[in-house]
Amino acid sequence: MSITVLTAGNARVKQLRRLSRRSERSERRLFLAEGRNAVEAALAAGVAVEVFVQPDRDHSLPDLPEGVPLTWVDERALKALTDSVTPAGVVALCRFLDVPLDRALVGGYVALCADVSDPGNAGTVIRCADAAGAGGVVLAGRSVDLYNGKTVRASAGSAFHLPVATGVGAAEAVHAAQAAGFSVLATDAHGEVDLFDAHEILARPTAWLLGNEAHGLDPDLAAAADHRVRIPILGRAESLNLSTAAAVCLYASAQAQRR
Repeated sequence: MSITVLTAGNARVKQLRRLSRRSERSERRLFLAEGRNAVEAALAAGVAVEVFVQPDRDHSLPDLPEGVPLTWVDERALKALTDSVTPAGVVALCRFLDVPLDRALVGGYVALCADVSDPGNAGTVIRCADAAGAGGVVLAGRSVDLYNGKTVRASAGSAFHLPVATGVGAAEAVHAAQAAGFSVLATDAHGEVDLFDAHEILARPTAWLLGNEAHGLDPDLAAAADHRVRIPILGRAESLNLSTAAAVCLYASAQAQRR
């Protein structure tokens, strides 16, 4: 049986390609997720509305629930739908999945990202939060778009697993977390609290406040936190990058609250 395969010049592919622009994604409230892990997670979350796959990449094809159409595309068309150098062979068109701020401020600990600009870092923070059992993540202030292709890819499917709030001010996120009963902990190389001595603080609901990769946290925002916590550097490294620091802090909360 012959099948219809869309090419890169197809009007439908060109229309989807426009979702590479944040403004287009925001207007249509749709985005593209690439790779088997992301597509399977999108299907499980019920936000995938269509799946695109190469005919010769059947191993990349996840099981599709009823009502989600499958569209075949050639290699060039698939490359047009992703910014990855080597596309994984399958892409899903998905509905937006961010939640209101209060729905991301749940559980024993969460991550608040303030002005995090690198999509790889933002996606990895979401992945770390998911792995550590966090209740949610907030991308606040001028943080990178959740639906940026690199952000989604770096999350390795975790963007579909836990609630993520976007489009809120950083100060608003801090105040909302405090109102919800979280102690806000600002990560600061010169913080007055050593992470190794923070067990009593971490045993209570905590919201880790993470700043911009290059400039850190705005001083006024850091001052609004309940505590400033430093991660001890035991070797000769100058510092930890943002996503590594997030993983260390979130797992410290997980350990304190599991005892």
